[in-house]
Amino acid sequence: MSVRHALFSTSSIMALYLIALIWVDSNNQIFHEFSNVLEVFPILIGLSLVSFLLRYLRWYWLLSRAGTRTNVIFAYFAYLAGFAFTATPGKLGELIRIRYLAYKGVPPWLVLAAFIYERVFDLMAVLILSALAISRIDIFVFVFGFVVLILAGLVCVALNPGWLTKTSAYLRLYRLKKLALICLMLRDGISGCRVWVTPLDVLLSMALGLLAWIVTSFSFVLLLNYLGVSIPILSSLAIYPLSMLAGAASMMPGGLGSTEITIVALLSYFNVPIATATLAAIGIRFSSMWFSVICGLIAMGILEGARFFSTTKSAST
Repeated sequence: MSVRHALFSTSSIMALYLIALIWVDSNNQIFHEFSNVLEVFPILIGLSLVSFLLRYLRWYWLLSRAGTRTNVIFAYFAYLAGFAFTATPGKLGELIRIRYLAYKGVPPWLVLAAFIYERVFDLMAVLILSALAISRIDIFVFVFGFVVLILAGLVCVALNPGWLTKTSAYLRLYRLKKLALICLMLRDGISGCRVWVTPLDVLLSMALGLLAWIVTSFSFVLLLNYLGVSIPILSSLAIYPLSMLAGAASMMPGGLGSTEITIVALLSYFNVPIATATLAAIGIRFSSMWFSVICGLIAMGILEGARFFSTTKSAST
């Protein structure tokens, strides 16, 4: 994965997001109170860090269970570095971790397998929390069907890896070598998830994933309370996870736009003013997703710097 290409993509997405915010503000003048929301940001950011730590513990546990031993601090920076490109479709940019872990002898397929395994339990955790706010059966059926469809597809491929092997061979016949290679990597990654199909791994992954999402959802509840929004606690806990599912279904990079629109729509259902709902949507996105991007960029800068000095030192000796 090209770091330069990934950085360009992330920078472009951030620029487009800021332009969209400026356009919305110029038409509605709803962000003049955003500076006041910054007062609660230290708490929201603190909760985001707790969520990052819980996710990291799950990820490090998976690598350890697969027989990989890496320095805890280095692994943490490598994990955070993935967040630099979390605003990509399906969060695929997070696979930049392969670049850093390869130097520690961690095979790419294992990093991909851990990534897929994490997404599976994130989907299940989000579905559980989303169910708290779904009162209409048709919406629940749609959300449940979306999650089940993805999980069923992954299970089918895991049980039948030959499908992707044949697809790769077919693509090679038409000289689509890159797509053929992606199919093989995807095959190895999905098949690799079987390493963690044990009661202990499943239980721990589910527990840590659910706890991480509860922490993030609770930060949204705090933000709503700070903005003076009073809605049922279970509904407020479920709004952000449900919005993230909508963002994932939209296939937009990081769910940008679709996630915010869903948050505003769900809050409007509880008669929350559009301006306040939009402020809440932007506030939680800045304190969670965009904060994770900043942390990822910092971690990546540290790792790239360490790599540069290590290479320079080796060349001089």
